[in-house]
Amino acid sequence: MPTFVSSMPIRGLRSAIAFTVCLLLAGCARIGLVVANIGVDSRAITTVRFDRAHALSLDVHRPVGAVGKAPVVVFFYGGSWRNSTREDYRFVGQSLARAGLLVVVPDYRKAPQVSFPAFIEDGARAVAWTRQHAAEYGGDPARIYLMGHSSGAHIAAMLGTDGGYLDAVGMKPRDLAGVIGLAGPYDFLPLTDPDLKEVFGRESDWPKSQPVNFVDGDEPPFLLLQGSADTLVMPRNAPRLAAKLQAAHEPVELRMFDGVGHAGLLIDLLRDASPVRADVLGYIDGRRLSAATAPPR
Repeated sequence: MPTFVSSMPIRGLRSAIAFTVCLLLAGCARIGLVVANIGVDSRAITTVRFDRAHALSLDVHRPVGAVGKAPVVVFFYGGSWRNSTREDYRFVGQSLARAGLLVVVPDYRKAPQVSFPAFIEDGARAVAWTRQHAAEYGGDPARIYLMGHSSGAHIAAMLGTDGGYLDAVGMKPRDLAGVIGLAGPYDFLPLTDPDLKEVFGRESDWPKSQPVNFVDGDEPPFLLLQGSADTLVMPRNAPRLAAKLQAAHEPVELRMFDGVGHAGLLIDLLRDASPVRADVLGYIDGRRLSAATAPPR
């Protein structure tokens, strides 16, 4: 088997890894993420401490083959607000960097050591660091997209809807070029799971954790991707947030993927020709073109 894998074309290898990861994630997420990172070149990653007070770092993946300043993606990984690390998601950073994007993958504090909204505040500081330093790594600080999967999509959506977090770091949601959410929870009350109750603290604070409650017309454009077969985050979350954004006359695009489960959207980023990856890259490129001709908002 090692001889067969090493002789495969790189695209075929990525597809094989993606298939294997989907199988492994069904039983053991940690092993699946290890397999997903096979072939990642750690020499192409720059790690920076962005929050010394909380000992938080981020990985910077430089754009490959970009002409001029590259669009920037800050990717927040999932893990139920309590698991995973940025190192687990280096395959996402390198996949998007191969497409000419500057990608930043930050860590954030997790439960049970902290509860909401600490991880959102950490995300805001990572975004502020990115805007300040993106140009040093070949990125365009005026074109920052927030992207996340699962609970990471929740963090991205909170930063894009509740302006208080970015305001605390001298920014506002409209400073963002867009928010891209993969299989994210955006409208998930009431909480019944004891682990989630620990993450989100007092019941009186739960409404403050819902992105749908903060849509008021000052949001950046949104792209929401959701699998219809997701049993971890109910598929209704994405349409509910999309409806709120539409009602506020905010640009939003919703993509529903029939038969795709929770991990499927994430793992599709491994395959260069996948529909999820194509939608993400096409959205970013399309926003670039529309921003060049649109009047100021």
